[in-house]
Amino acid sequence: MMQSIVWTGRLLSRALWNGLSNYSNCADPNINRRHESRIVSAVCGFPKELAHARLKKGQFGDDAWFTAKYKSADVIGVADGVGGWRHYGIDPGEFSAFLMRTCERLVSSGKFITTEPAGLLARSYYELLESKQPILGSSTACVIVLNRETHTVYTANIGDSGFVIVRHGEVVHRSEEQQHYFNTPFQLSLPPPGHSNLVLSDRPESADMSNFQVEDGDVILLATDGVFDNVPDQLLITELIKVQGERDPTKIQGVANTIALMARSLAFDGNFMSPFAQNARENGIDAIGGKPDDITVLLATVAI
Repeated sequence: MMQSIVWTGRLLSRALWNGLSNYSNCADPNINRRHESRIVSAVCGFPKELAHARLKKGQFGDDAWFTAKYKSADVIGVADGVGGWRHYGIDPGEFSAFLMRTCERLVSSGKFITTEPAGLLARSYYELLESKQPILGSSTACVIVLNRETHTVYTANIGDSGFVIVRHGEVVHRSEEQQHYFNTPFQLSLPPPGHSNLVLSDRPESADMSNFQVEDGDVILLATDGVFDNVPDQLLITELIKVQGERDPTKIQGVANTIALMARSLAFDGNFMSPFAQNARENGIDAIGGKPDDITVLLATVAI
């Protein structure tokens, strides 16, 4: 028990630091003069296996995330490494972390098009494929780009990570989950040589894409499936409305922490009828309880 408390404290401390860093990075003094929008964000998460977890920047277990900005764009993203690769001696977190680190670098250096987040994911993925040291594995991914000048978000989602945008207590826009069949999401992959036909691999161009006009105070939740599989929409909305119009990063951080802790608790509740269990039953599988998984919550508000 004590070990769990210590890990929780460390992860929340790191999440708070990340949230404050993100806020300071977005606090461009010229933004208000140009009446541009910006994202104020915070992050929190937990690895599924707390006892064996290692603290790594931008990662919670096999999940990875990033925030970055360049000129008139704020960009956030999450990725979820497919855990099954661990059975073959491959670290699933390396694939997802490479994707997100590369996206962050590409954004920071301006090597992306604001209106094409799928292109950003594609460039990151193809860099991975061309790496001198092969990084084997698979990952889902979701990226959101805010064009500050037009107050428009452009999104790309592959698989079952995703986002919701809440305004005045209502979900006004959300991602579409992509599944080949139940519990088998679309994913970017690099299989071992000779095993391409045995591994699901989707092209980044197959991402579900959208664009949406945001307003001052909108709340954006970007998360991996460890959140959406375990926390019903109504519980999420109850928390998200608490930061409607909020610009204080510590308050946004507090709600991000609450959502991550809620997801963690429900994931290990064997008697809870989770969204994952409900979906399983709809697919003819008798299931109950949460789904233990890595959890990443990237919570943001839009300030104009």
